[in-house]
Amino acid sequence: MVGRSGSSRGARSRRSSGRGRTPRGGVGRRRGAGAEGREDLVDHGPLRDIVGHLIHGERTDWIPRARIIIAEGHSTTFEPYDRSAQFRASDGKSLDDLLQEFANARVESLSALTSLSITTEMLSLTGQHPAFGTVTLAQLLATWVTHDLGHMAQVARVMATHCRDAVGPWRAYLPILEPRSGA
Repeated sequence: MVGRSGSSRGARSRRSSGRGRTPRGGVGRRRGAGAEGREDLVDHGPLRDIVGHLIHGERTDWIPRARIIIAEGHSTTFEPYDRSAQFRASDGKSLDDLLQEFANARVESLSALTSLSITTEMLSLTGQHPAFGTVTLAQLLATWVTHDLGHMAQVARVMATHCRDAVGPWRAYLPILEPRSGA
């Protein structure tokens, strides 16, 4: 697939590290989608909520907490995560605006992460989580990746529901269209 710059996405992936590829790719696929089917997604509530949540995490969670671990250790307890802040911060913004804001925030976060020059030894540094107690920098970073992967799956499920009826009998072979149990 050819990106906006004219280079192939595969070639760009081989040249760059794995960090940063997923969010930019996801935003590009959504923003670059053709008109067909796209209108169903504009300002879709659950998608706006998810992207707003990801933005809030970029601004207040991952890098700020990594900085606390590195600079202060577990002498400072992390601020509790405000699980409703994204609703206030996203109010009145379009899905496209939120996607661009997330893309910008992710670039800033990855730049900040690089500037921290984290070494293998630093991964064992600890911080104090308000609910979990002592956590390591490695655990925080692994949680960041896993958290975002979970929300990418959530976005895929929300988007797939728009095709639930259109796929006809193939629905039997598409577990993404079935209600999730548990969780």
